[in-house]
Amino acid sequence: MIYKDFQGTSLSRLGMGNMRLPEGRGGIDKEKAQAIIDCAMAQGINYYDTAYVYHHGESESFLGEALSKYPRESYYLATKFYVMANPNIEEMFEEQLKKLRTDYIDFYLLHCVNEETIGAYMDEKRHYIDFLLEQKAKGRIRHIGFSSHGKPETLKRFLEWSDAFEFVQIQLNYLDWTMQDAKRQYALIAERGLPVWVMEPVRGRRLASLGERYDAMLKQAKPEWSVPAWAFHWLMGLPNVTMILSGMSSMEQIRDNIATFKEEAPLTAEQNMLLMNIAAGYQSKLAVPCTACRYCCDGCPQRIDIPRWMNLYNELSLTHDKAAWEQAVKESSGPADCIGCGQCTAHCPQSIAIPEYMKKLCDFH
Repeated sequence: MIYKDFQGTSLSRLGMGNMRLPEGRGGIDKEKAQAIIDCAMAQGINYYDTAYVYHHGESESFLGEALSKYPRESYYLATKFYVMANPNIEEMFEEQLKKLRTDYIDFYLLHCVNEETIGAYMDEKRHYIDFLLEQKAKGRIRHIGFSSHGKPETLKRFLEWSDAFEFVQIQLNYLDWTMQDAKRQYALIAERGLPVWVMEPVRGRRLASLGERYDAMLKQAKPEWSVPAWAFHWLMGLPNVTMILSGMSSMEQIRDNIATFKEEAPLTAEQNMLLMNIAAGYQSKLAVPCTACRYCCDGCPQRIDIPRWMNLYNELSLTHDKAAWEQAVKESSGPADCIGCGQCTAHCPQSIAIPEYMKKLCDFH
């Protein structure tokens, strides 16, 4: 495992995200998820990221249990305060400490700063920054940051609002570098002299396979790398990136990622040109910029597995496979059940007009 310094602390370049843990019928499959955590610890991953709302509130409790058999000083915990889940930061913070079975959080973030939430976070009557600084002074929080899904203008406004932040977490990958203006977001953070924490490095597994043609091109250029590895090696070439989070949900994924992070190997100029050309071609065919974060699902009154249908929409736009559509309709509630309430779009970090795509899916057959 390779490491990078952050204020005198040696952090594994690969961090374990806990938003996409393996699931069973009753929620998180604890046996499989524990095996992933144990593998991560054994292979030198020392940064573990979670949040109050991940896995319907179950992620923090699982992670606290999973890491309880290891010395507290052997890993670093990151979790987040989400104003849309509960505006009472004092109450949420105390609950999080109990769930995580710890008396301090190493990296504490304001969660999902965007156009919808920025006003609530900046509300002077709520004193959120004062609370964070107070907890830091007490040693209950070691470092303060925030995660952003907002536009560059929103990110800039929040960066200028307070000097308390020590790092910023954004969605960053070679596809979103241009498609979601991540290049500008990265530059804004670098201008403030802050390190970047990366989420969605393979875009919810979307960049784990780009289709037969593009996958073959990458394999030919570097046979020993998997397709997802290209996304990580691209990020290694960005000097301001300190932490790269991956929501690993299987042993196959974590083993592949660990192999990738055995050495610091950013792309060569030739490799970067190849990847950017592929990204441009792939982007032209990608219909919906969904990352399968599942924020849209919690408020859906029809309990539709929205990310699954957004993924199918992308697949259909590429393959026009009517059989795939017919099979999906048989298996679960879908586009025809959508009532167009817009709860999904309100919670979507990408601001995807999901009801519109549901209508288009209904017209596919």
